[in-house]
Amino acid sequence: MNKHSYEYIEETLYSEKLENGLTVYLLPKQEMSKTYALFTTDYGSIDQRFVPIDGDEKITVPEGVAHFLEHKLFEKKDRDVFADFSKQGASPNAYTSFTKTAYLFAATDHIEKNVETLIDFVQDPYFSEESVEKEKGIISQEIRMYDDQPDWQSFMGTIKSMFHKHPVNVDIAGTVDSITSITKDDLYTCYNTFYHPENMVLFIAGNFDGDRMMKLVKDNQSRKEFKKMQEIERDFPDEPKQVAKKEDKVVMPVSIPKCTIGIKDSSSVLESSELLKKDLLINMLLDHYFSTSGDFYHELYEENLIDNSFHFETTLDRNFGYTLIGSNTEDPQRFADKMKELLLSTNQAALDAEEFDRMKKKKIGQLLRAMNSLEFIASKFTHYHMLDIDLFDVIPAIQRLTLDDANNFLKSWMEEDRISVFTIAAE
Repeated sequence: MNKHSYEYIEETLYSEKLENGLTVYLLPKQEMSKTYALFTTDYGSIDQRFVPIDGDEKITVPEGVAHFLEHKLFEKKDRDVFADFSKQGASPNAYTSFTKTAYLFAATDHIEKNVETLIDFVQDPYFSEESVEKEKGIISQEIRMYDDQPDWQSFMGTIKSMFHKHPVNVDIAGTVDSITSITKDDLYTCYNTFYHPENMVLFIAGNFDGDRMMKLVKDNQSRKEFKKMQEIERDFPDEPKQVAKKEDKVVMPVSIPKCTIGIKDSSSVLESSELLKKDLLINMLLDHYFSTSGDFYHELYEENLIDNSFHFETTLDRNFGYTLIGSNTEDPQRFADKMKELLLSTNQAALDAEEFDRMKKKKIGQLLRAMNSLEFIASKFTHYHMLDIDLFDVIPAIQRLTLDDANNFLKSWMEEDRISVFTIAAE
């Protein structure tokens, strides 16, 4: 078992790659009363076209399979796994994103038993034709529910406006039509291809003994047999640099219109250190301009173009990236025009040394505060791990950023043909 001490944050991380390929990370924190475990596969909703295990030709599966599979893994032939966790005093959950599927629990007792339950149910799929058909009705209701949620429609509407062909422009759950074509065989094909231990990460943080926990996981895995993993071949279409639509709009029963600005990022694959550098700079610049103390925020607020729903976020992954900035607004057209004016003005902007030093210190402070959360550490560490980045190296990476890095990035951050506007208008 490898031991890595990070003295500047007083954390010690234990790790090991098991014989079957599973990577295990343990972060014992005896001062915590809770333990949080996250079991994640490098497989999400965008993985629609790939060469299946034991296959030699690419196939395309229906939209929404990854999310459907997440639902079905909790249901076994003789029981529901949620009930197992409940009896053991744990709170379980799962989620599917564009790039990963994760299964988790939080608990204060019966930790070892809950860890075994987590690993075992994810590694023991059971799909029947009858249960698959039943699930289609459940997920159809979930999709229709999201169809009626303005915030979700604003999010996905902006994504679809930005991307022409990349499957990130498809709703994670799929569509009512797409899930009707999902079969038991589709689920087993995707499971067998993407749920191999070598494509997965187990991260456990909280109140437990590291040596004892690692032995438990290794013993559990030694009792199971897995074929040697083949390299997964995924296929993504070429994505144009410019947005698919510069403007789009839907009408919904909202009391106040919503407007979201989408900034499309490059689809080129970056080396991990360059990806981290870019990700940090985008996050720091967004915070600098659009946090409640930022200049752009104050301009928008003083012109009554935003309210307390104003938000911004950025996502940068292997072969896609985007930034979203939005708010409820009584005047979506003026909001959009003002936002584009502010964003494009950054091409001529320049930060000074004092400003950039404050930005770095603020980002480090935010990260240190976030690391008080077991959930944040587990999810963020796993996310970065799958991009070949160590979460605990992020703070030193921030410290290495220079003023030239930031100002050179600012010059090319915004281009008009990479900006899209999506509006939800009131009926």
